[in-house]
Amino acid sequence: MTAMENIRTKETSNVSPTQWGIVSLMAVLSFMSYIDRTIMSIAGPHIIKEFGFSETEMGSIFSAFILSYALFMVPGGWLTDRFGPRLTLTVMGVGATLFTALTAAASRISEYIGVLPSFLAIRFAFGICTAPLYPACGRMTANWVPLSSRARAQGLILAGAPLGGAVTPVLVSWLITLYGWRVPFVLAATVTIMVTVGWFWYVRDHSAESPDDSTVKESAEVDPIPTGDVETKGTFSWRALLRNRNLVLLAFGYFALNYFEYIFFYWIYYYFGEIRHLAQSQSAIYTTALLLTMMAMMPVGGWVADWLIPYWGVKASRRTVSVGGLILSALFLYVGTNLTTPLAMVTLLSMALGFAASSEGPFWASAIEAGKNQVGAAGGIMNGVGNVGGLLAPVLTPYIAARAGWTWGLHFGSIVVLAAALAWCFIDPSRPETVGSR
Repeated sequence: MTAMENIRTKETSNVSPTQWGIVSLMAVLSFMSYIDRTIMSIAGPHIIKEFGFSETEMGSIFSAFILSYALFMVPGGWLTDRFGPRLTLTVMGVGATLFTALTAAASRISEYIGVLPSFLAIRFAFGICTAPLYPACGRMTANWVPLSSRARAQGLILAGAPLGGAVTPVLVSWLITLYGWRVPFVLAATVTIMVTVGWFWYVRDHSAESPDDSTVKESAEVDPIPTGDVETKGTFSWRALLRNRNLVLLAFGYFALNYFEYIFFYWIYYYFGEIRHLAQSQSAIYTTALLLTMMAMMPVGGWVADWLIPYWGVKASRRTVSVGGLILSALFLYVGTNLTTPLAMVTLLSMALGFAASSEGPFWASAIEAGKNQVGAAGGIMNGVGNVGGLLAPVLTPYIAARAGWTWGLHFGSIVVLAAALAWCFIDPSRPETVGSR
């Protein structure tokens, strides 16, 4: 471990309550974002029956969101670097509110453009608005959190996603039973705008702009390397980002990880109910269990990666957590889908998703360091490429299932996620390349 890393590891105990408060607010935004987007997968069977969609057509509706989400990830990251994460996330929240609410009105819009096109257009627009979420969170983490705590901070932020996904199946299934599939979209939109207003009122882009700046400065002054803002000067260079070896490998690995995770996000509830023939309430509970495991393992993976830095250095600590977790995830998914006992199957599938999620914090912490003064754009590139994997999973999984069975549709995810483990064998976050200069 280098002397520079030794200095940086001392920052871990100096993260202030204000800094963790910012992280917590980003976790709430992540939580609401995933409620907004996951409602569609729970309402999916009801929408299929009401409008007569095929599984493939429903998959295309899922993918419409992911397509725009992936396409506009890089522009969203660039806008974050240009205008700051506070404003970017505020605009994101307002847009997410609008198009979540409009999803409930898709059938009325269909009078003009048709049912399927109306759902596709609304979900595509929803994806555009949501795209800057995680690049902007990465930029805010870079502005507020020291290197030695970034993996756990990003793990906590990202854990809001599976928590939102875990709450959604049980809550939305109950609401659909009582009021129909449209009401949950309206309620989610209402809460989203409330959280967005709170975010804009409380948060500032940099610690120097915060009313509680003295607390942050006191923690920053303990070490020679400040805990706060990343480098904000330098020439913005897309070429330098795209030639950054670490960032390219991170993007490839995140592609494979996203493919694996999006199988669970969009098809596991359907798999439990329609393929394994479990009751609706049981399917909802099991889906919730998987997502709660994912939620728990995200910050745990980040915490372990940060905790190991003083002993193993940045490279070995993040690589060990990521490679180990990804290999175990592939193994548990393969074995779990071959079990006949529901509880045993769900236990192993939960472990599969959880161990895959443990690599999320190291992925994002490493992207922050690869991006330097272009953190938003770097995060946008990694997450944008990653969500191409997410774009393929909702469509390719039923395509494989229709020809080789649902077991192979899921087994293919095990093969893909091993590619993410392979990518980590060549990523070296302890030596970020120079970005932002020609």
